[in-house]
Amino acid sequence: MRLIITADGVLAHFSNQLGALGKKAPLAMQRALARTGDGARKQVVRALAQQTGLPQKRVIHRAVRVKRPHFGDLSYTMTTRGGDIRLKYFRARETRKGVAASPWGERKVFAGTFTRAGWVWKKRIVKSNWNGQVFRRTGEGQFEVVRSGVIIPAEMVKGETVQAWHAAVERNLEQRLRHEIGRLLRG
Repeated sequence: MRLIITADGVLAHFSNQLGALGKKAPLAMQRALARTGDGARKQVVRALAQQTGLPQKRVIHRAVRVKRPHFGDLSYTMTTRGGDIRLKYFRARETRKGVAASPWGERKVFAGTFTRAGWVWKKRIVKSNWNGQVFRRTGEGQFEVVRSGVIIPAEMVKGETVQAWHAAVERNLEQRLRHEIGRLLRG
């Protein structure tokens, strides 16, 4: 999934100034798109972390990739990919009833799940090769990794996240382009 900013919507407002810039016009658009996109990305990461319940620094920053504008392509593109996120990334903690985790920012207990090995509660041990994964028993000696149902690409293009993206672009793009054009015309 991707979110894209282009300067198409605001070019009509600045056609005379861009004409006066000549060959420097793409530079003004590139700088304005990059600055606006960086601000919008910050808002999207913040909103996506709240919407999904995932930690910003550890998961969301790694999941969201950016392609900044350059002279050949004057667009700011933010992409993400991936599938159903494992439950271990949602601050999973084992309790007697199961593992408590917080997908979509709402803490709940997943009954019958576990993160440690052993039958007696006080003597359960952390297995280093399990890497904090949350498991559910599927049969005699068989386990499966439990997933949360949160899919970052689907969450990025709906709700508060996409609203944060559009609000940041609408609020800042025209102002940034005006600033960059003025800067190049003065210099």
